[in-house]
Parts: sequence; structure tokens; C-alpha cells
Amino acid sequence: MTRVKIILTYFKVPGLGKSSNKRSYSTRPIVTAVLVDGGFYRRRAFSLFGDKSPDDRAQELVTYCRRHITESRSSLYRIFYYDCPPSEKVIFHPLSRKQVNLGKSDQFQWTNQFFAALTKKRKVALRRGEELETQRGYTLKSKPLKQLCNGAISVSDLTEDDFLLEITQKGVDMRIGLDIASLAERGTVNQIVMITGESDFVPAAKHARREGIDFVLDPLWATVTRA
Repeated sequence: MTRVKIILTYFKVPGLGKSSNKRSYSTRPIVTAVLVDGGFYRRRAFSLFGDKSPDDRAQELVTYCRRHITESRSSLYRIFYYDCPPSEKVIFHPLSRKQVNLGKSDQFQWTNQFFAALTKKRKVALRRGEELETQRGYTLKSKPLKQLCNGAISVSDLTEDDFLLEITQKGVDMRIGLDIASLAERGTVNQIVMITGESDFVPAAKHARREGIDFVLDPLWATVTRA
């Protein structure tokens, strides 16, 4: 059975004197904002729901977010999606020993098409951070690294798919925190659903709760990592 949280507010009824102990109640409808950590969602959705086209992934995201609205019987204020533009840098690949132009990669094209699909969705706001930056370039994934160390495979057995491009997004966490604070201060919503697998936003969530907002964390069945 779905549990619905109702916020009760008191107001004075005309005609009743100060000495009256009678009170009248009004129910404030639940208005929900859904905030999505885009980098986390794309990785987690790929793991859970498989590879999809940009349009299908965008529709999947909206449908998933609206499940929260249906379950809480609330009205949707907006879906805020936070992500960074894909990098156009040229990176050296240690296995092929070639320069890889990220701006011409399939991932670059897919990400831009995904962003374009999101902007066409009703009540979806795209919040962009700064361009993704590489910190250490390509690194060997943990599984082939263990196999290599154990002698199960040799360097000649490695493929380009065994390497991961380590990238860092900038400006996303700050924008999420600012939006949470703004929504709380303005009283625009009384429920915030945050889709992320990180605990970076705990201070902002505590602030929202102090303002009377019901804050829900949805890690998409993943273990929440500490900041």
C-alpha cells in the first residue's frame, strides 16, 4: 500500500474569536521536484536497463522519474537533469598508442543527441556543468588488471575495451546544491526526490528538511558512496 505524506497547515476561520479553540485544517498538495545526477544515472541505467538510443534513454528517464510522482500521488514541478558536455579533447591511448579524438567518438555524438532529446521533454530542465576533463587519461579496468597481475592473461591479450577513460565533471554538484537551497527557500515544492548514488548532497538535504521539505534519496538500487 502506498503511503502518502500529507502536510497540515492551520489557518484562522473568519468569525471565530481569539478565545475559540476550534481549528480548521487544509491539506497542502504535494508538489515534487526530481533532481537527477546525470553522470550517475547514465552509468546506472546502462547497467540496469541496457544500451539504448538517445531518444529511448531520454524517455526512460522521464518515465522513471514520473513513477515517483505516481507513487506519492503528487504533482510534478520539474525534472532537473544535471550533466556536463562531453569532452572534445584529444587523448593518448596506451594500448593502441594512438591519439583519440573524443569529439569524434560515438559517445560524444550519443551524449549530445541525448541532451537534445531531453530538452524536448515537457517539464525537464537541463542543467549543464563544465566540459568533462580527463584526470589520468585511460586506465586499465579492475578486472583485466587483476587477471594481468595473476598471470591469467598477458599484455598481448588486452583490448581497447579493457581500458576506461577517467573523467571528472565540474560544476554539477554546486548547481544541485544551489537548486536544492533555492527550492527550499522559495517554498516552491514540499518534496524533493534526488536520484544519485553519492552522499555529497547530505548538507543540502538537511537544509531542505529543516525547511519542512520531504527529501527522498533514490540510488537506483545501488550502494550510496560516501563523499
